[in-house]
Amino acid sequence: MSGAAEPSPEGEAEGRRLVLDIGGTKIAAGVCTPGQPSVRHRATRPTRPRRGGAAVVETALELAREVARKAGGPLAGVAAASAGVIDRATGTVVSATDLMPGWAGTALGPALAEALGVPAFVLNDVHAHALGEMRFGAGAGLRNALVAAVGTGIGGAIVAEGKVLFGPRDLAGHVGHVGHRLGEGFACSCGRDGHIEPVASGTGVVRLYRSRGGSHVNDGAELRRLADRGDAEARRAFSDAGAALGEVLGSLANCLDPEAIVLSGSLSGVGEYWWAPLRAGYRRQAMDPVRGVPLVRGTLGGDAPLLGALAYAAEFQEEECTR
Repeated sequence: MSGAAEPSPEGEAEGRRLVLDIGGTKIAAGVCTPGQPSVRHRATRPTRPRRGGAAVVETALELAREVARKAGGPLAGVAAASAGVIDRATGTVVSATDLMPGWAGTALGPALAEALGVPAFVLNDVHAHALGEMRFGAGAGLRNALVAAVGTGIGGAIVAEGKVLFGPRDLAGHVGHVGHRLGEGFACSCGRDGHIEPVASGTGVVRLYRSRGGSHVNDGAELRRLADRGDAEARRAFSDAGAALGEVLGSLANCLDPEAIVLSGSLSGVGEYWWAPLRAGYRRQAMDPVRGVPLVRGTLGGDAPLLGALAYAAEFQEEECTR
């Protein structure tokens, strides 16, 4: 947590928090009330991460101020889900991949707290995503799950006995940086070779398609349109990417023994030409006791990290009050 001026009594009573989701493609914001799974006064802007960390923070602040004006009235705090490895105690981005150049070292929590005049809570976006789905979405009622967000990159979170596992370096759950043979020869955003992310994320499927001599496509959405129209090579890229990710998830299930695996992000909306190979890949690697673990699509969409950030801030504050 990053401290700032104490909120007014009205702000405490209101309990509303401004919530942010800062990803590699867009920044989303809204206002939420603890315990209520809804986001109001929504707004988004492109991240444009190539401008560097300081510019991304300024965009986030502009968006936060816009949403705060729309909401009116006092706020008890701000809760942010952010790309990168986050030091939750300070709200600082410890490290980030090449998808967010210049993001590492950004003191996001202090910047939000100083600019908005309320306490700021920051955690990794996929950890927040998992909290949202486990509290309010597809994982509600479960105690143990693996959550994978398959979008621009591939993020993940492990939920054990109702709690997200952060790890001593806040690194736990990085599903996209598990090795797989399909990724061999493809440089990952983390600087390594052979991880699943550079071939099975939204951008990764495009790279896989192009590496096989496919015609030029601008992004995953365009490739998906080709696949939806029946283009054989586009479908093969999605199929191979899905199967490889399924194998990774099967291997992880052998280690984690989850009740369910929740998948969200843009690729989770792709058709059966992705889902069927994903399930088959999972079954190939999963040991018999976990072979029947359901692979389910998240239900909250882009609201998951916003609601997860809200839940994290509320739970953190509650724990502080009981100490």
